[in-house]
Amino acid sequence: MAAIIDYRGKTPEKTSSGIPLITAKAVKGGRIATPDEFIAPEDYEAWMRRGIPKAGDVVVTTEAPLGEVGQLGADRVALAQRLIALRGKPAVLDNAFLKFLMQSASVQDQLHARATGTTVLGIKQSELRKISLVLPPFGEQRAIARILGSLDDKIELNRRMNGTLGAMARALFQSWFVGFDPVRAKAEGRDPGLPQPLADLFPDGFEESELGYVPRGWRVLSLNQAAAFLNGLALQKFPPEGDGYLPVIKIAQLRKGTTDDAERASANLDGAYVIEDGDVLFSWSGSLEIDIWCGGRGALNQHLFKATSRQYPKWLYYHWINQHLVEFRAIAAGMSAATTMGHIQRHHLREAGASEKPSACGGQIPQDSVREQSLGRNR
Repeated sequence: MAAIIDYRGKTPEKTSSGIPLITAKAVKGGRIATPDEFIAPEDYEAWMRRGIPKAGDVVVTTEAPLGEVGQLGADRVALAQRLIALRGKPAVLDNAFLKFLMQSASVQDQLHARATGTTVLGIKQSELRKISLVLPPFGEQRAIARILGSLDDKIELNRRMNGTLGAMARALFQSWFVGFDPVRAKAEGRDPGLPQPLADLFPDGFEESELGYVPRGWRVLSLNQAAAFLNGLALQKFPPEGDGYLPVIKIAQLRKGTTDDAERASANLDGAYVIEDGDVLFSWSGSLEIDIWCGGRGALNQHLFKATSRQYPKWLYYHWINQHLVEFRAIAAGMSAATTMGHIQRHHLREAGASEKPSACGGQIPQDSVREQSLGRNR
């Protein structure tokens, strides 16, 4: 290495503007998120006295989490604690290649093998220096980095496109099923701005229920009526058997979207507790998250719900859970003061409502089982 810049254990005084501060939480999946913290320009030289980061330097998180990697761009930045910047020697180690190398399974295994700690794994600089790197000739490094970089850019572009499409889907759901905008437009004699076959799906008025006003002919149900919520297993009780195993999908895996570094469980679980791509997962404890899993087959750990329905489409219950996520996080935060880890309980699912159009989704819901907190109750 030409340089190893270590800023662990130090926290600079932060300001509302100035020089961007790269923190460990901003480094994830080979990229660095846009910083939202800063230090004053006049403090920069004093703070960065251990070394000035340069464009192309590779940053590695040393704990919480360990081993996340990113590469610095051309902008001047400061490094916060729990980060180390690495710089390859000219004509020996290409920085772009180094970024991908640090993410490889062989290097990640070495990082974790040399880490210490019980609650939080961390690695010392002295141990980091002992990591072995297998380097092809410099020219081959640059060629490999260019190819991987192109693939990485394509992945990032797809991720942004997915993010845009997801935001559009959420906006449409909010408009149609929460704000009932097409129904309001038709009730007021306005054009709902939809193609005629789609506009015809919406009624031109509301009707009152014990929960408030909802579109005429629609009904209200609770989240636990829209989907079944299967809680995971305490998978330490189901260790791997022989050569077969399933990666354990916990909250950490749900947040990352991968089973990298996941624990292992028996492959002979009840099929209901096996996660497949496309399953809707909802963490009801700790960090409340919801996602459609795309990280491969795995085992459902406790503190995670797998949401399914034989009656309603996946998009309906996925978006309704997501619609209540802010509310659920507030409930969990309130509980965290009294418990080790904030969470919601099943009665919160019963009390969280959803609206739907019977002719579109099918099925009948008994009127005596309709729950509170329809999104139409405040209309």
